[in-house]
Amino acid sequence: MAASSLAEAGRDDASLRRFLHGLPGVDQVGAEARAAALATRSIKTSAKAWAIDMSIRMVDLTTLEGSDTPGKVRSLCAKAARPDPSDASAPPVAAVCVYPDMVEVAVQALRGTEVQVASVATAFPSGRAALATKLVDVAEAVAAGATEIDMVIDRGAFLAGNYLKVFSEIVAVKHACGPAHLKVILETGELVTLDAVRRASWLALLAGGDFIKTSTGKVSPAATPPVALVMLQAVRDFAARTGEVRGVKLAGGIRTTKEAVRYLVMVNEVAGQRWLDPRTFRFGASSLLNDLLQQRHKLSSGAYDGPDYVTID
Repeated sequence: MAASSLAEAGRDDASLRRFLHGLPGVDQVGAEARAAALATRSIKTSAKAWAIDMSIRMVDLTTLEGSDTPGKVRSLCAKAARPDPSDASAPPVAAVCVYPDMVEVAVQALRGTEVQVASVATAFPSGRAALATKLVDVAEAVAAGATEIDMVIDRGAFLAGNYLKVFSEIVAVKHACGPAHLKVILETGELVTLDAVRRASWLALLAGGDFIKTSTGKVSPAATPPVALVMLQAVRDFAARTGEVRGVKLAGGIRTTKEAVRYLVMVNEVAGQRWLDPRTFRFGASSLLNDLLQQRHKLSSGAYDGPDYVTID
């Protein structure tokens, strides 16, 4: 696939459709089998501490509830910057992800730390709004200090085959982000097939998304190993053809250290070692961090802690 064909893919609807439907089909049985085989891989005990700390550094600690308050967001930010108050060696998470109206609170709470502030936007989680409304949503979040934007694609348009509309919206949102990084949420649970996941992944990458993200966390299924496999293949192949390294964010349903480590193994085996970095791989999670902290403390102390060792967010 020549670089010129990639550049021409978004020129018009026919070119984009031809490109996306020209992608190799996904062998669903094969993808599921490979994902299952990778899940059986184990890592040495000596590497587990590294994997846990890397997973913590990859977490986008998230609260996206209608009942969110400034106090809850400030508490989450304190945890993000210092996940384990009793152990200063525990690394901070990558980002805190909140609704746009809570961005300013998070920015103030995280000032002086390395933790980024991410905000969902573009009529999250449905994505059903006029483009002008979506762009205002993004602009307000960036103006409030968000350094990362998580947008949702119009799945109705995508499933109807209106690829150019989805592509154009991502391009417009990317422009509205300015210096902020853009994560494009595909909502893979609504895309039905792995072929659709591959097409949506490539569409988002072609349109300029810095990350492709599985889901909003509001739809089930969310992140699954076969879906992660296809998305990791997409960023790997995109980098091979363009030289541009983009990221993957898995969100929804990842709650345990065992799951996180299995995904790190998949990242290494499918995309490659360069993606084992918070700049190119993230977990969108609210409860995962607690299990990572408990497993981390068990490695150092040799015993499991009680449930009050970590905070209930």
